[in-house]
Amino acid sequence: MAAMKIKGVIPPMVTPFKENGDVDYQLHAENMEKWNEDKLAGYLVLGSNSEAVYLNEEEKLELIKITVETAKKDRLILAGTGMESTRETINLTNKAAKLGAHAALILTPFYYGGKMNDEALVQYFTDVADNVDIPVLIYNVTKFTHINISVKAVEKLSRHPNIVGMKDSSGNIPQLVQFQSVIPESFNLMVGTASAWYPALTLGIKAGIMALANCAPNECALVQEEFEKGNEEKAREIYKRVFPVNQAVTATYGIAGLKYACDLIGYKGGFVRRPLLELKEEEKEKIKEILVKAELM
Repeated sequence: MAAMKIKGVIPPMVTPFKENGDVDYQLHAENMEKWNEDKLAGYLVLGSNSEAVYLNEEEKLELIKITVETAKKDRLILAGTGMESTRETINLTNKAAKLGAHAALILTPFYYGGKMNDEALVQYFTDVADNVDIPVLIYNVTKFTHINISVKAVEKLSRHPNIVGMKDSSGNIPQLVQFQSVIPESFNLMVGTASAWYPALTLGIKAGIMALANCAPNECALVQEEFEKGNEEKAREIYKRVFPVNQAVTATYGIAGLKYACDLIGYKGGFVRRPLLELKEEEKEKIKEILVKAELM
């Protein structure tokens, strides 16, 4: 199998819901059409920002299917197929592979967190990678899982022929440098938050999967474009301009905030699924102000 080289910006796509809580597949397809026109390298279906933990298997598979059918042909399709058990992860990953996903983004299991040490995580990712039909990417998202995969575990896993990369959403730059020091050249180490995007580029990182790319895909892509042209000041200026938006749609207002920002900019955020709550009016006003200041609307 040829080595997979990932470069560019990928949104962990929001899942639009109807007011009654059903998935709005039509709006997902409309978002895809719009994103197809943007400067993106691919799509992540079923990421943290997709409210994937609230979706049942049927909904997940339907979203993968629509994503594959509507994506621009040259774009990479990643599916977040990590479940808590090894067996269920393998099962869902192979179903995603059958539907045409190119690679799987696999979350570190976390429910029995005290037992998820290096040995358990290395065994888990090895078992999954040995038994699935598409390449695997490790997903480290400490904020949600309270698990932070160690440099030692990544060093070992990065040598597995079917583990081709990692999305590190910790936002921890020193740790990113440590990961870089132990992985092979071919391993795709990606940042998972726009707040770390510019610093990561200066370290030689080539790809990012970030919430902000849902509503500001071209700005995220331009940071990289300008940086690679040698216009570092311009890249830094765009990064700093959109930074507060990222803060708002991740840390401060979460997914409801991200979806509202999408709505304002012309994408379809739709409703969140309960138990998440919609934004209050004053929160909506705040997001509007932040978007205006960032010159996104």
